[in-house]
Amino acid sequence: MNRIKAILIDDESNALEVMEWLIKTYCPEVDIVGQFQDGELALQHLQALQADVVFLDVEMPKLNGFEFLEKVKNRNFDVVFTTAYDKFAVRAFKYAALNYLLKPVDPDELMQTIKRISE
Repeated sequence: MNRIKAILIDDESNALEVMEWLIKTYCPEVDIVGQFQDGELALQHLQALQADVVFLDVEMPKLNGFEFLEKVKNRNFDVVFTTAYDKFAVRAFKYAALNYLLKPVDPDELMQTIKRISE
């Protein structure tokens, strides 16, 4: 099976740490190639990192998850929103999100999402 390259974007460091732990624990086929607490910084590194999937928080200062996606040119990765708020779900799917994981992220839902990416 091919390795999956992931980028994590969340303004909260503890949320990044939890997501990293979940991926390393439950999804060993995923390599985390970048972690960012700032959407603008993530944008600068996005093309170079060539991720297959971006786990993206919605509510962030400066650049929220939707604004981040609007600034991405030639999107060639799947997007999985990770947020504590279900109120953004409909909007997320308008951005062709592969999935919408509510925090705290359920390991089974995460594994199913990764399975969909690998297929």
